[in-house]
Amino acid sequence: MRATRLFTKQPLASGASVALQGSAAQHLGRVLRARVGDTVTLFNGDGQEFAATINELGKQEILLTLGEASSPVTESTVHTVLGLCLSKGDRFDWAVQKATELGVGAIAPLVSDRVDFSIPENRLAKRVNHWQQVAISASEQCGRVRVPPVTSPVPLVNWVKTTAAAERWVLHCTDVGDATAPSTADSVPSDAALLIGPEGGLTNEEVAIAIEHGFSLLQLGPRILRTETAPVVALTALNIRWGEIPS
Repeated sequence: MRATRLFTKQPLASGASVALQGSAAQHLGRVLRARVGDTVTLFNGDGQEFAATINELGKQEILLTLGEASSPVTESTVHTVLGLCLSKGDRFDWAVQKATELGVGAIAPLVSDRVDFSIPENRLAKRVNHWQQVAISASEQCGRVRVPPVTSPVPLVNWVKTTAAAERWVLHCTDVGDATAPSTADSVPSDAALLIGPEGGLTNEEVAIAIEHGFSLLQLGPRILRTETAPVVALTALNIRWGEIPS
């Protein structure tokens, strides 16, 4: 069986026995057709992962024994919070997935003036849980040992006013102030925040509020990027700036 990584919320420790149930057990047993003696990798988001050997296979539960812990260097040195305005369809899912693969530290869904839809209150928890599962699946796939939390949507202005990262960027066109492209940094910050608007873009007023609260304008070339493309390009540019991706 090919190498498989699975996230679990359970405490993990070398030599311990772990029982996987629910969707994780079904995926491992029915989809991947695992066998007794196969080895998979388990992680719970604390920064470590464990090789786990399958001891028993049941229809509803799979028992494993954990081996030694390892701490792969797959996390970004900069904890970046992505403030991303909501978008329709699967665009937001796609953005969450790719941002996770690029090492984002947390994702904050935002509601702005040009977000032209709302999520009913009775469906909000389910939607946030869905986005969190997208981040979990992306972490499993890309080798991360921490899963970025996805918070419940908040108004953009509220998020901007309470964000206090060492470096703060707002992605916007050059019709407001002077925007710059990120260049190689002399020092790497401990944390950063990145604000990206919805399909219709941010209003000039929203950009002005962001600037007032310490955000710098970020320009990524002469073309307008789609809302699901922008996080990929921006996070890649910042990762290059901080030396995580060789330039």
